[in-house]
Amino acid sequence: MKNQTKPAFIHVLLIFSALFHSYSTSVSAQEVEDEKEFSYSEESGKGPNQWGNIKKEWSDCKTGKNQSPIDIPSRKTKVIKNPGRLEMLYKPTEFIVKNRGHDISLKIHWLKSAGSIKINGTEYFLQQAHWHSPSEHAIDGRRYALEVHLVHQAKDPKVKHNLAVVGLLYKYGKPDAFLSKLLGNISATNDEIHEKPLGFVDPTHIDIRMGGKAYYRYIGSLTVPPCTEGVIWSVLKQVKQVSKEQVHAIRVLVHDVSKDAY
Repeated sequence: MKNQTKPAFIHVLLIFSALFHSYSTSVSAQEVEDEKEFSYSEESGKGPNQWGNIKKEWSDCKTGKNQSPIDIPSRKTKVIKNPGRLEMLYKPTEFIVKNRGHDISLKIHWLKSAGSIKINGTEYFLQQAHWHSPSEHAIDGRRYALEVHLVHQAKDPKVKHNLAVVGLLYKYGKPDAFLSKLLGNISATNDEIHEKPLGFVDPTHIDIRMGGKAYYRYIGSLTVPPCTEGVIWSVLKQVKQVSKEQVHAIRVLVHDVSKDAY
C-alpha cells in the first residue's frame, strides 16, 4: 500500500470462498475478513496511510516494495509475444448470497469448487471475487467506473507466487448481464445479517475470457490488509461495460453514493 493513493473504494465483496479438504489456508483467511478493523477514509484514523501501523502483521501496507494497485503506463509496458492465454477452467457450483451489513458476499457452499486458471503451467483455484467502485487500478492515469478482482491460490504452498488475481475493468455503457442477475438477488437481502441460497452460478458468466489474450502482468500485492506481496496480477486490457444504474445500485447497497458522478 506504500506510496499508493487510494480513493474511497466501495468494497462490495461478492466472495467466492472456495474451500478444499486439503487446503486450509485460503486467501480469504489471509485477507482481513472483518473490514471494521480498517477503513478507506483517512479521517477515520484507520485509512490506507495508517494500515501498516494498525497491526504488526500488516507492516507490508507501509513498508512493502511491490504494492498494489498501480497506475499502469500502457505506452511504457513491455510487449511479450505469445505470453500464453490465460487458461480458465471455471465451472458452475452452488452459491449463497449474504448481506453482512458492511458488505455483500457470494459464497460457495461448503467444500465445493468453482474451478481454476492456469498460469505458466501452475493451477490456481478460484477463491473469491469482489467488485470495487471506482476501479483500483488505473491505465495511463485513468480510473474506471468499476473493477472486479478474481482471486486465486495454488494448492501447493511451495509455489513461489501462490496467489494470482485477474482484474477486469468496466466503463460506463450498456448494463452488464452478470451484474444484472446478481444485483437482482442481492436487492432481496437487507442490512441485517441475512443469507439466501442462490443456486448454481457459473463464474465464466463474468466473461473475463473476452480479454484473455491481452493483459498487463506484474507482481504486486493484496490491495487490502495485510497487503501480502508476491501476488501475480493479470489486468485484462479489454474493458467491459456497466450501466450507471448498476454502479449506483452497488453504492446504495453499501450506503455510499458520494462518488456516483465518477
